[in-house]
Amino acid sequence: MDRRLFLDTAAWASLALLSGKCSDGKTQRRANIVILFADDMGYGDAGCFGHPVIRTPGLDRLAAQGVRCTSFYAAAPTCTPSRASLLTGRYALRTGLPRVLMPESENGMNLSEKTLADDLKQAGYRTACIGKWHLGHARREFLPTSRGFDSYFGLLYSNDMIRPWVDTDRPLRLYRNDEPQDAPVDQAMLTQRYTGEAVRFIRESGKDPFFLYLAYSMPHLPVAASADFQGRSRAGLYGDVIEEIDWSVAEIIRTLEENGLDRNTLVLFASDNGPWCNMPARMLQNGIEPWHAGSPGLLRGAKSTTWEGGMRVPCMVRWPGVLPAGSVLADPASALDVLPTVLAAAGVPLPKDRILDGTDLLPALQGNASLPEREFFYFRGEYLEALRKGPWKLRMSDFLKEGDAGGRYTEPELYQLERNPEESVNLAGRHPEKTEEMQSRMRAFAAELNARIPQCR
Repeated sequence: MDRRLFLDTAAWASLALLSGKCSDGKTQRRANIVILFADDMGYGDAGCFGHPVIRTPGLDRLAAQGVRCTSFYAAAPTCTPSRASLLTGRYALRTGLPRVLMPESENGMNLSEKTLADDLKQAGYRTACIGKWHLGHARREFLPTSRGFDSYFGLLYSNDMIRPWVDTDRPLRLYRNDEPQDAPVDQAMLTQRYTGEAVRFIRESGKDPFFLYLAYSMPHLPVAASADFQGRSRAGLYGDVIEEIDWSVAEIIRTLEENGLDRNTLVLFASDNGPWCNMPARMLQNGIEPWHAGSPGLLRGAKSTTWEGGMRVPCMVRWPGVLPAGSVLADPASALDVLPTVLAAAGVPLPKDRILDGTDLLPALQGNASLPEREFFYFRGEYLEALRKGPWKLRMSDFLKEGDAGGRYTEPELYQLERNPEESVNLAGRHPEKTEEMQSRMRAFAAELNARIPQCR
């Protein structure tokens, strides 16, 4: 089926389902949307994704009551481009943010871009952004309150972007809407403060449908947990941080339930990229230890790389009565799919004024359809480094470590991910035709987006 036709058909089918009549003849209220986005949480950091000692009963319950996505990808292996893609449904190069913004950065997401919050607000939703933004801060036009969100509370960029970890004299400040707060940031209290703001927003929702985007600052380094969670996890401080995020997820679900909203609310939890277990030496000061980072589980690689460990992340989606409890979606999906999926859940037709790179996942999440074989492109900055199509992944990268200038020739890596998710067996030599086919497709898409592509032998 034509990709655009598939998207439009799925959106309108969902609109018909979700705007139907209840048994008493009343029109159903539009679905609420809650997106919970962790920072640098690894594929293997939750109990329901295999961690042996970190306790995550909230996330485990979320997965048990909904769909666990086992091949879900962040749209980039670093913070800024991943978030740009999540909120636009577009590869970050299209949005003007292929690289991480720093405190002195003057740019932000292209002002011509429309976000998921813009689309939902136009459809009558109350919208709130809580937590880490990282899509531009030098001008008010870049801030959340100018990008579709009615309100904002959080940090405008990563919590390590202060001395001694980053060479900057800009103070790290919490913002309320578009105004900085005077008090210094107590990082140990960030998760609890964000959770309190989220609970308040839900309780004040009234009769209006709402969109809550809660982007945790943790477990990005430097990790910190409140006194309520310090020393509780057998996995040490990192485990404390994950278990506090897990508590936050459970509090939000409990609030939805107490207010009679849970059966009319789609909740999605994911991470922005893989764990920073390859952290650079600049981070190993002021008490940060190498074990203050998460785990990619059985996957190879970590944050900032286009191996699976850098971009495949934990994801769970819950919508009682709509999505089958305890199910698993093993087909490849990504953060690019969030915008079309959420708009379908909200009964909002897909926009036709822009190119979308994602697909509505609702039919597949409901178990009513299989996802068509699709292409997913792995970007690192301006470089297009890999392509997944079906079970096959071709990767071409000359990136070795943070700060590396690259410029070397690289050997193609071809993996059959369903048989070898660890990316330990390179099949390029056995399947030269498949390798060339995927290389050709990568070159064509790189030309379409004006991306760079590593040199290949």
